[in-house]
Amino acid sequence: MDRTADTTDDLLRAILRDVLGLDPARAAAIDADTPLFGAMPELDSMAVAGLLTEIEDRLHVLIEDDEVDGAMLETFGSLADFIRAKRGA
Repeated sequence: MDRTADTTDDLLRAILRDVLGLDPARAAAIDADTPLFGAMPELDSMAVAGLLTEIEDRLHVLIEDDEVDGAMLETFGSLADFIRAKRGA
């Protein structure tokens, strides 16, 4: 994995930790296969809006409403891949 991927993953874990109020150890344990929306109780539909806003602010990307779907939020890996694509990495 390249450094850009590592950095994106680390930043995304920090955002999830902060927005969802996750314990640091739990956030650190999140990997590409960790299920998100529908599996993580903290990530409900209201939290998704806050999460996406924080991703936009911290990672300097613009997420259009029509880009948000279940597949993008299915796992940490799918969300990280989406963000890397948005960042051109």
